[in-house]
Amino acid sequence: MSLLAEMNQRALELGVPLSVQLDITYRCNERCVHCYLDHDDHGEMSVVEIKNVLMQLADAGVFFLTLSGGEVLMRRDFFDIVEFARRLQFNVKVKTNGVMIREAEAKRIRDLGVEQVQISVYSHRPEVHDAITKLPGSLRRTVEAIRFLRSKGLKVTIANVLLSANLRDYPGVIALAQELGVAYTLDPTITPKIDGDRSILQWRAEASVLGDLFHDPALVGDAEKFCAPPPPPDADVMEGYPCSAGHTSCYISPYGDVFPCVQFPLPSGNVRRQKFLEIWRHSAQLETVRSIRARDLTTCAACAHVGTCTRCPGLAYMEGSMLGPSTADCEKSFQRTGIPTANMLRRSSHATGGPLIQIQPAELPSVDAC
Repeated sequence: MSLLAEMNQRALELGVPLSVQLDITYRCNERCVHCYLDHDDHGEMSVVEIKNVLMQLADAGVFFLTLSGGEVLMRRDFFDIVEFARRLQFNVKVKTNGVMIREAEAKRIRDLGVEQVQISVYSHRPEVHDAITKLPGSLRRTVEAIRFLRSKGLKVTIANVLLSANLRDYPGVIALAQELGVAYTLDPTITPKIDGDRSILQWRAEASVLGDLFHDPALVGDAEKFCAPPPPPDADVMEGYPCSAGHTSCYISPYGDVFPCVQFPLPSGNVRRQKFLEIWRHSAQLETVRSIRARDLTTCAACAHVGTCTRCPGLAYMEGSMLGPSTADCEKSFQRTGIPTANMLRRSSHATGGPLIQIQPAELPSVDAC
Protein backbone atom coordinates (compact mmCIF):
# COMPACT_ATOMS: atom_id res chain seq x y z
CA MET A 1 0.00 0.00 0.00
CA SER A 2 1.35 3.44 -0.94
CA LEU A 3 1.88 6.10 1.71
CA LEU A 4 -1.00 8.18 0.33
CA ALA A 5 -3.35 5.18 0.32
CA GLU A 6 -2.27 4.40 3.87
CA MET A 7 -2.99 8.00 4.92
CA ASN A 8 -6.43 7.85 3.33
CA GLN A 9 -7.26 4.56 5.00
CA ARG A 10 -6.13 5.85 8.38
CA ALA A 11 -8.10 9.09 7.93
CA LEU A 12 -11.19 7.06 7.01
CA GLU A 13 -10.84 4.92 10.13
CA LEU A 14 -10.38 7.97 12.37
CA GLY A 15 -12.99 10.16 10.69
CA VAL A 16 -10.40 12.81 9.79
CA PRO A 17 -10.97 15.26 6.90
CA LEU A 18 -7.63 14.64 5.22
CA SER A 19 -8.24 17.00 2.31
CA VAL A 20 -10.35 20.11 1.73
CA GLN A 21 -10.94 22.27 -1.31
CA LEU A 22 -11.54 25.89 -0.36
CA ASP A 23 -12.77 28.22 -3.07
CA ILE A 24 -11.71 31.70 -1.99
CA THR A 25 -13.72 33.51 -4.68
CA TYR A 26 -16.14 32.83 -7.53
CA ARG A 27 -14.99 35.96 -9.36
CA CYS A 28 -13.09 35.22 -12.54
CA ASN A 29 -11.42 37.01 -15.45
CA GLU A 30 -12.65 34.32 -17.85
CA ARG A 31 -16.20 33.34 -18.75
CA CYS A 32 -15.80 29.72 -19.78
CA VAL A 33 -18.84 28.45 -21.65
CA HIS A 34 -19.17 25.34 -19.46
CA CYS A 35 -18.53 26.96 -16.05
CA TYR A 36 -21.02 26.04 -13.33
CA LEU A 37 -20.39 29.10 -11.13
CA ASP A 38 -22.06 32.46 -10.60
CA HIS A 39 -19.17 34.92 -10.89
CA ASP A 40 -20.79 37.77 -8.98
CA ASP A 41 -19.55 38.40 -5.43
CA HIS A 42 -22.42 37.79 -3.01
CA GLY A 43 -20.34 38.46 0.09
CA GLU A 44 -17.33 36.16 0.05
CA MET A 45 -15.40 35.55 3.25
CA SER A 46 -12.86 38.19 4.29
CA VAL A 47 -9.21 37.32 4.71
CA VAL A 48 -9.74 37.33 8.50
CA GLU A 49 -12.59 34.83 8.17
CA ILE A 50 -10.57 32.63 5.82
CA LYS A 51 -7.60 32.59 8.18
CA ASN A 52 -9.93 31.60 11.00
CA VAL A 53 -11.29 28.75 8.88
CA LEU A 54 -7.76 27.63 8.01
CA MET A 55 -6.88 27.41 11.69
CA GLN A 56 -10.00 25.30 12.27
CA LEU A 57 -9.07 23.02 9.37
CA ALA A 58 -5.57 22.56 10.79
CA ASP A 59 -7.02 21.67 14.21
CA ALA A 60 -9.33 19.15 12.51
CA GLY A 61 -6.38 17.32 10.94
CA VAL A 62 -6.62 18.55 7.36
CA PHE A 63 -3.33 18.06 5.52
CA PHE A 64 -4.07 18.58 1.81
CA LEU A 65 -5.53 22.01 1.00
CA THR A 66 -6.62 23.00 -2.50
CA LEU A 67 -7.18 26.73 -3.06
CA SER A 68 -9.40 27.37 -6.04
CA GLY A 69 -12.11 29.62 -7.47
CA GLY A 70 -13.18 31.34 -9.68
CA GLU A 71 -9.75 32.70 -10.32
CA VAL A 72 -7.77 32.79 -7.08
CA LEU A 73 -5.65 35.77 -8.17
CA MET A 74 -8.75 37.93 -8.43
CA ARG A 75 -8.28 38.31 -4.68
CA ARG A 76 -5.63 40.90 -3.85
CA ASP A 77 -4.98 39.05 -0.60
CA PHE A 78 -4.36 35.69 -2.32
CA PHE A 79 -0.70 35.52 -1.32
CA ASP A 80 -1.57 36.45 2.27
CA ILE A 81 -3.92 33.45 2.34
CA VAL A 82 -1.29 31.11 0.85
CA GLU A 83 1.37 32.36 3.25
CA PHE A 84 -0.91 31.76 6.23
CA ALA A 85 -1.85 28.29 4.96
CA ARG A 86 1.80 27.32 4.58
CA ARG A 87 2.55 28.64 8.06
CA LEU A 88 -0.03 26.12 9.28
CA GLN A 89 1.88 23.37 7.42
CA PHE A 90 -0.80 22.56 4.84
CA ASN A 91 0.28 20.83 1.66
CA VAL A 92 -1.08 23.47 -0.73
CA LYS A 93 -2.28 22.97 -4.29
CA VAL A 94 -3.52 25.93 -6.34
CA LYS A 95 -5.99 25.82 -9.23
CA THR A 96 -5.81 28.78 -11.61
CA ASN A 97 -6.15 29.76 -15.26
CA GLY A 98 -2.71 31.36 -15.01
CA VAL A 99 -3.67 34.51 -16.91
CA MET A 100 -2.55 36.80 -14.07
CA ILE A 101 0.68 34.95 -13.31
CA ARG A 102 3.90 36.65 -14.38
CA GLU A 103 7.45 36.03 -13.25
CA ALA A 104 7.00 37.83 -9.90
CA GLU A 105 3.86 35.83 -9.06
CA ALA A 106 5.55 32.58 -10.08
CA LYS A 107 8.50 33.35 -7.81
CA ARG A 108 6.19 34.13 -4.90
CA ILE A 109 4.29 30.87 -5.39
CA ARG A 110 7.62 29.00 -5.40
CA ASP A 111 8.94 30.82 -2.35
CA LEU A 112 5.78 30.03 -0.39
CA GLY A 113 6.28 26.31 -0.99
CA VAL A 114 3.13 25.57 -2.99
CA GLU A 115 3.22 21.86 -3.82
CA GLN A 116 1.48 21.98 -7.19
CA VAL A 117 -0.28 24.36 -9.56
CA GLN A 118 -3.10 23.12 -11.80
CA ILE A 119 -3.85 25.22 -14.86
CA SER A 120 -6.74 24.80 -17.29
CA VAL A 121 -5.92 24.50 -21.00
CA TYR A 122 -8.76 23.63 -23.36
CA SER A 123 -6.90 23.49 -26.66
CA HIS A 124 -3.47 24.02 -28.18
CA ARG A 125 -5.19 26.24 -30.75
CA PRO A 126 -5.77 29.85 -29.59
CA GLU A 127 -8.98 30.20 -31.58
CA VAL A 128 -10.51 27.22 -29.75
CA HIS A 129 -9.17 27.87 -26.23
CA ASP A 130 -9.99 31.58 -26.35
CA ALA A 131 -13.50 30.91 -27.69
CA ILE A 132 -14.16 28.63 -24.70
CA THR A 133 -12.78 31.11 -22.12
CA LYS A 134 -14.25 34.13 -23.94
CA LEU A 135 -11.00 35.99 -23.17
CA PRO A 136 -8.91 36.93 -26.23
CA GLY A 137 -5.25 36.08 -25.79
CA SER A 138 -5.93 33.78 -22.82
CA LEU A 139 -4.08 30.76 -24.26
CA ARG A 140 -0.94 32.80 -24.91
CA ARG A 141 -1.00 34.24 -21.39
CA THR A 142 -1.75 30.86 -19.82
CA VAL A 143 1.14 29.17 -21.62
CA GLU A 144 3.45 32.03 -20.58
CA ALA A 145 2.37 31.46 -16.97
CA ILE A 146 3.22 27.76 -17.23
CA ARG A 147 6.66 28.65 -18.56
CA PHE A 148 7.22 31.10 -15.68
CA LEU A 149 6.16 28.50 -13.12
CA ARG A 150 8.35 25.80 -14.64
CA SER A 151 11.32 28.18 -14.74
CA LYS A 152 10.96 28.47 -10.95
CA GLY A 153 10.97 24.69 -10.55
CA LEU A 154 7.29 24.31 -9.71
CA LYS A 155 5.22 21.20 -10.42
CA VAL A 156 2.47 22.07 -12.89
CA THR A 157 -0.43 20.02 -14.23
CA ILE A 158 -2.45 20.96 -17.29
CA ALA A 159 -6.14 20.17 -16.75
CA ASN A 160 -7.91 19.62 -20.06
CA VAL A 161 -11.72 19.51 -19.81
CA LEU A 162 -13.26 17.68 -22.74
CA LEU A 163 -16.11 19.59 -24.41
CA SER A 164 -18.07 19.29 -27.61
CA ALA A 165 -16.05 22.34 -28.75
CA ASN A 166 -12.59 20.76 -28.38
CA LEU A 167 -13.21 17.07 -28.99
CA ARG A 168 -10.21 16.34 -31.19
CA ASP A 169 -7.73 18.74 -29.62
CA TYR A 170 -6.53 16.66 -26.68
CA PRO A 171 -3.56 15.13 -28.60
CA GLY A 172 -2.37 18.69 -29.27
CA VAL A 173 -2.73 19.60 -25.58
CA ILE A 174 -0.82 16.45 -24.62
CA ALA A 175 1.96 17.49 -27.00
CA LEU A 176 1.93 20.99 -25.49
CA ALA A 177 2.23 19.52 -21.98
CA GLN A 178 5.18 17.40 -23.09
CA GLU A 179 6.85 20.43 -24.68
CA LEU A 180 6.39 22.43 -21.47
CA GLY A 181 7.52 19.54 -19.25
CA VAL A 182 4.32 19.35 -17.20
CA ALA A 183 1.79 16.68 -16.25
CA TYR A 184 -1.52 16.30 -18.11
CA THR A 185 -5.03 15.24 -17.11
CA LEU A 186 -8.19 14.94 -19.22
CA ASP A 187 -11.64 15.25 -17.65
CA PRO A 188 -14.87 14.70 -19.63
CA THR A 189 -17.10 15.76 -16.68
CA ILE A 190 -19.44 18.71 -17.22
CA THR A 191 -21.73 19.45 -14.28
CA PRO A 192 -24.95 21.49 -14.01
CA LYS A 193 -24.61 25.03 -12.72
CA ILE A 194 -24.48 25.49 -8.98
CA ASP A 195 -28.09 26.78 -9.04
CA GLY A 196 -29.29 23.62 -10.80
CA ASP A 197 -29.38 25.08 -14.33
CA ARG A 198 -28.64 22.18 -16.70
CA SER A 199 -28.27 24.22 -19.88
CA ILE A 200 -24.47 23.98 -19.89
CA LEU A 201 -24.71 20.20 -20.25
CA GLN A 202 -25.03 20.91 -23.96
CA TRP A 203 -21.23 21.19 -23.90
CA ARG A 204 -20.78 17.55 -22.87
CA ALA A 205 -18.87 15.48 -25.40
CA GLU A 206 -20.89 12.92 -27.33
CA ALA A 207 -20.79 9.50 -25.73
CA SER A 208 -19.25 7.86 -28.80
CA VAL A 209 -16.17 10.07 -28.41
CA LEU A 210 -15.55 8.59 -24.96
CA GLY A 211 -15.16 5.15 -26.51
CA ASP A 212 -12.27 6.43 -28.62
CA LEU A 213 -10.64 8.05 -25.59
CA PHE A 214 -10.87 4.91 -23.48
CA HIS A 215 -9.04 2.97 -26.19
CA ASP A 216 -6.27 5.54 -26.64
CA PRO A 217 -3.02 4.24 -25.05
CA ALA A 218 -1.75 7.83 -24.77
CA LEU A 219 -4.46 8.41 -22.17
CA VAL A 220 -5.09 5.05 -20.50
CA GLY A 221 -1.91 3.03 -21.05
CA ASP A 222 -2.97 -0.61 -21.44
CA ALA A 223 -6.30 -0.11 -23.23
CA GLU A 224 -7.16 -3.82 -23.20
CA LYS A 225 -6.81 -3.95 -19.44
CA PHE A 226 -8.54 -0.59 -18.94
CA CYS A 227 -11.53 -1.70 -21.03
CA ALA A 228 -11.78 -5.19 -19.57
CA PRO A 229 -15.20 -6.34 -18.33
CA PRO A 230 -15.82 -5.67 -14.62
CA PRO A 231 -15.33 -8.62 -12.28
CA PRO A 232 -18.37 -9.75 -10.28
CA PRO A 233 -18.62 -7.60 -7.13
CA ASP A 234 -17.69 -9.28 -3.87
CA ALA A 235 -18.80 -8.53 -0.31
CA ASP A 236 -16.08 -5.91 0.16
CA VAL A 237 -17.31 -4.01 -2.89
CA MET A 238 -20.93 -4.07 -1.71
CA GLU A 239 -19.92 -2.80 1.74
CA GLY A 240 -17.68 -0.11 0.24
CA TYR A 241 -18.22 3.64 0.08
CA PRO A 242 -19.20 5.38 -3.17
CA CYS A 243 -16.28 7.86 -2.91
CA SER A 244 -14.26 9.94 -0.42
CA ALA A 245 -16.69 12.89 -0.41
CA GLY A 246 -17.81 13.52 3.14
CA HIS A 247 -15.61 10.69 4.42
CA THR A 248 -12.06 12.05 4.17
CA SER A 249 -12.67 15.20 2.14
CA CYS A 250 -15.09 18.09 1.69
CA TYR A 251 -15.55 21.44 -0.02
CA ILE A 252 -16.00 24.97 1.36
CA SER A 253 -17.39 27.79 -0.77
CA PRO A 254 -16.29 31.46 -0.69
CA TYR A 255 -19.37 32.12 1.44
CA GLY A 256 -18.49 29.52 4.07
CA ASP A 257 -20.93 26.84 2.92
CA VAL A 258 -19.72 23.29 3.50
CA PHE A 259 -20.53 20.53 1.01
CA PRO A 260 -19.37 16.91 0.72
CA CYS A 261 -17.58 17.82 -2.53
CA VAL A 262 -17.40 20.60 -5.10
CA GLN A 263 -19.51 18.34 -7.37
CA PHE A 264 -21.89 17.39 -4.56
CA PRO A 265 -23.96 20.54 -3.73
CA LEU A 266 -25.67 19.14 -0.63
CA PRO A 267 -25.65 22.01 1.93
CA SER A 268 -24.16 20.57 5.11
CA GLY A 269 -23.39 23.62 7.25
CA ASN A 270 -21.70 27.01 7.18
CA VAL A 271 -18.42 27.95 8.89
CA ARG A 272 -19.68 31.49 9.47
CA ARG A 273 -22.28 30.09 11.84
CA GLN A 274 -20.66 26.91 13.16
CA LYS A 275 -17.22 25.57 13.89
CA PHE A 276 -15.86 23.38 11.13
CA LEU A 277 -15.38 20.37 13.40
CA GLU A 278 -18.98 20.65 14.61
CA ILE A 279 -20.14 20.48 11.01
CA TRP A 280 -17.75 17.68 10.08
CA ARG A 281 -18.70 15.51 13.03
CA HIS A 282 -22.39 16.26 13.50
CA SER A 283 -23.94 17.50 10.25
CA ALA A 284 -27.05 15.43 9.53
CA GLN A 285 -26.34 15.69 5.81
CA LEU A 286 -22.77 14.40 6.13
CA GLU A 287 -23.95 11.62 8.41
CA THR A 288 -26.42 10.57 5.71
CA VAL A 289 -23.69 10.59 3.07
CA ARG A 290 -21.43 8.49 5.30
CA SER A 291 -24.16 5.93 5.95
CA ILE A 292 -24.41 4.95 2.28
CA ARG A 293 -22.78 1.75 1.06
CA ALA A 294 -22.72 0.34 -2.46
CA ARG A 295 -25.38 -2.18 -1.42
CA ASP A 296 -27.76 0.73 -0.66
CA LEU A 297 -27.67 2.23 -4.13
CA THR A 298 -30.87 2.01 -6.13
CA THR A 299 -30.27 0.33 -9.51
CA CYS A 300 -26.48 0.53 -9.15
CA ALA A 301 -26.31 -2.11 -6.41
CA ALA A 302 -27.52 -4.66 -8.95
CA CYS A 303 -25.27 -3.47 -11.77
CA ALA A 304 -22.32 -5.35 -13.25
CA HIS A 305 -20.25 -2.17 -12.98
CA VAL A 306 -20.88 -1.42 -9.30
CA GLY A 307 -17.29 -2.19 -8.30
CA THR A 308 -15.53 -0.39 -11.16
CA CYS A 309 -17.82 2.51 -12.13
CA THR A 310 -16.65 6.09 -11.56
CA ARG A 311 -20.17 6.92 -10.30
CA CYS A 312 -20.22 10.36 -8.69
CA PRO A 313 -22.82 10.63 -5.89
CA GLY A 314 -22.85 14.39 -6.44
CA LEU A 315 -23.90 14.03 -10.06
CA ALA A 316 -26.45 11.44 -8.98
CA TYR A 317 -27.74 13.91 -6.36
CA MET A 318 -28.13 16.58 -9.04
CA GLU A 319 -30.10 14.09 -11.11
CA GLY A 320 -32.53 13.58 -8.24
CA SER A 321 -31.08 11.14 -5.69
CA MET A 322 -27.66 10.58 -4.10
CA LEU A 323 -28.62 6.89 -4.00
CA GLY A 324 -29.37 6.77 -7.70
CA PRO A 325 -27.22 6.39 -10.79
CA SER A 326 -25.26 9.12 -12.53
CA THR A 327 -26.15 8.75 -16.20
CA ALA A 328 -22.89 10.40 -17.30
CA ASP A 329 -20.89 7.80 -15.38
CA CYS A 330 -23.12 5.00 -16.67
CA GLU A 331 -22.21 6.12 -20.17
CA LYS A 332 -18.51 6.10 -19.31
CA SER A 333 -18.73 2.54 -18.01
CA PHE A 334 -20.56 1.41 -21.13
CA GLN A 335 -18.19 3.17 -23.53
CA ARG A 336 -15.20 1.75 -21.67
CA THR A 337 -16.31 -1.87 -21.59
CA GLY A 338 -19.10 -2.22 -24.14
CA ILE A 339 -21.34 -3.69 -21.42
CA PRO A 340 -24.62 -1.82 -20.76
CA THR A 341 -25.21 -0.70 -17.18
CA ALA A 342 -28.29 -1.67 -15.19
CA ASN A 343 -29.50 1.92 -15.46
CA MET A 344 -29.16 1.90 -19.25
CA LEU A 345 -31.08 -1.38 -19.48
CA ARG A 346 -33.72 -0.02 -17.13
CA ARG A 347 -34.18 3.17 -19.13
CA SER A 348 -34.28 1.22 -22.38
CA SER A 349 -36.95 -1.05 -20.98
CA HIS A 350 -39.06 1.93 -19.90
CA ALA A 351 -38.66 3.55 -23.31
CA THR A 352 -39.86 0.45 -25.15
CA GLY A 353 -42.67 -0.26 -22.72
CA GLY A 354 -41.22 -3.64 -21.77
CA PRO A 355 -40.87 -5.09 -18.30
CA LEU A 356 -38.38 -3.50 -15.92
CA ILE A 357 -35.07 -5.32 -16.22
CA GLN A 358 -33.35 -6.10 -12.94
CA ILE A 359 -29.83 -7.52 -13.05
CA GLN A 360 -28.81 -9.46 -9.99
CA PRO A 361 -25.15 -10.03 -9.11
CA ALA A 362 -25.50 -13.76 -9.77
CA GLU A 363 -26.63 -12.98 -13.33
CA LEU A 364 -23.70 -10.74 -14.25
CA PRO A 365 -22.51 -11.48 -17.77
CA SER A 366 -19.17 -13.16 -18.32
CA VAL A 367 -17.39 -11.47 -21.22
CA ASP A 368 -13.76 -12.06 -22.12
CA ALA A 369 -12.96 -9.07 -24.30
CA CYS A 370 -13.43 -5.32 -24.33
